[in-house]
Amino acid sequence: MKIHGPNHSNMNPYQKSQQIQKQTASKSHSLKPDQLEISDKALKMQQKDSRQAYVNEIKQQVDNGEYKVNNKETAKKLLNYWKT
Repeated sequence: MKIHGPNHSNMNPYQKSQQIQKQTASKSHSLKPDQLEISDKALKMQQKDSRQAYVNEIKQQVDNGEYKVNNKETAKKLLNYWKT
């Protein structure tokens, strides 16, 4: 039995990786384009009047010294943020 070097199959691995890249590039053109979907809740938040009223209400509470932070909810949201 004779061995003629490490690449006895006459296949260049560099050429094979290039062929795979070309195949994936051609497949990506046939895929559907990206789409953006905004939830109903996000659309409501984007409406200027309701969002501005909410911000004004919080500003007024802060100015009057009536705004209170819910520590437990803030901590839960921070933990959830760092867990994901």
